[in-house]
Amino acid sequence: MKRFVWERYWSVVKKEVIQIKRDRPSLAIALVMPLMMLFLFGYAVNTDVNDIKMVVWNQSPSAESRELIDQFVNTRVFEVIAQESGYKAIEAMLDDGSANVALVIPPDYTRKRDRNESAAIQLLIDGSDPNIARTALSNAQLIVQNRSIALQEKLLQKQGMGEIKPPMELNTRVLFNPNMESIVFNIPGLIGLIMQNVTMILTAFSLVREKERGTMEQLIVTPIRPLELMLGKITPYVGVGLFSFCLVLLVGTYWFGVPVKGSVPLLVSLSILFLMTTLILGIFISTVAKTQLQAMQIAFAFILPSVLLSGFMFPRDSMPYVIQWLGGFVPLTYFLAILRGIFLKGVDLASLWKDTLGMGIFCLFILIVAMLRFRKKIE
Repeated sequence: MKRFVWERYWSVVKKEVIQIKRDRPSLAIALVMPLMMLFLFGYAVNTDVNDIKMVVWNQSPSAESRELIDQFVNTRVFEVIAQESGYKAIEAMLDDGSANVALVIPPDYTRKRDRNESAAIQLLIDGSDPNIARTALSNAQLIVQNRSIALQEKLLQKQGMGEIKPPMELNTRVLFNPNMESIVFNIPGLIGLIMQNVTMILTAFSLVREKERGTMEQLIVTPIRPLELMLGKITPYVGVGLFSFCLVLLVGTYWFGVPVKGSVPLLVSLSILFLMTTLILGIFISTVAKTQLQAMQIAFAFILPSVLLSGFMFPRDSMPYVIQWLGGFVPLTYFLAILRGIFLKGVDLASLWKDTLGMGIFCLFILIVAMLRFRKKIE
């Protein structure tokens, strides 16, 4: 069996570095595209629901009804955008999307409140967006429940019952993301997703470019082995990818205010392993594709499933077991757990060894498959 020769490996590295310098568009993609995508998705991908547009039909104008409306507004979840009269006007606003919810206060609301009778209010919710609908419903129920309890306590105190203490209390403490901001959860995931897509697309063109430009013939007559060629081609891109990763890491930390709670050296080390994995995956794609267009199509065909299966958008625990198993063939699955663990929880390698091992096994597996796919000949 032929041994690995460093001279041949470094020759491929030097050749690829020269190629990268000449290919300015690809270099721009590697350096500028990650920042553009991070800014774009960093502001666009936001699951926090605030300022839900609410239209009010107050049929019982009084201090009591205005206080109820203020309680909705003071949560900063709801925003009153209009005061209407009649279901026709309300339904028109819900239909055209200018309002998400409608609060209807009946004519007998104030009278029943003065008599300490049970008063019903109505909330119409546009359920076309389940996320907004669930947020509106849960917050409205909480507001009405708290107001009902407060009014009941006030009534009992007037009757001489004294101060009413609840029989049970819940003390909560939110760890890792106390304000439960979606951006704190999304930015680490975006960094991993962006780096996967950019680096994989860059190397997906690598061997295909050799075929299209006719330089594959030069490689055929050389004694370069598949492993030397693979590693030689991805080595320069590891440096480019690591530089891009540091850029998006700085932007995510200082611009979006998502600090790294764990070890930065550990994060960088595991990021290099991830970059090598995605770069080798790009090389594998280039061994399958015959043209750069095919390489692009295969890369994008892999990107969408990786977004869905990795846990970037949806929690993997709620997925069927078979889908979770398929997610194990996506390196982003392991890297997202590593990123969020180091970013949010500040954990060390002792807590991340399973994901690190999984990503390392996938890296070795895809390297072997790419080597087997590669043939130093023109078909």
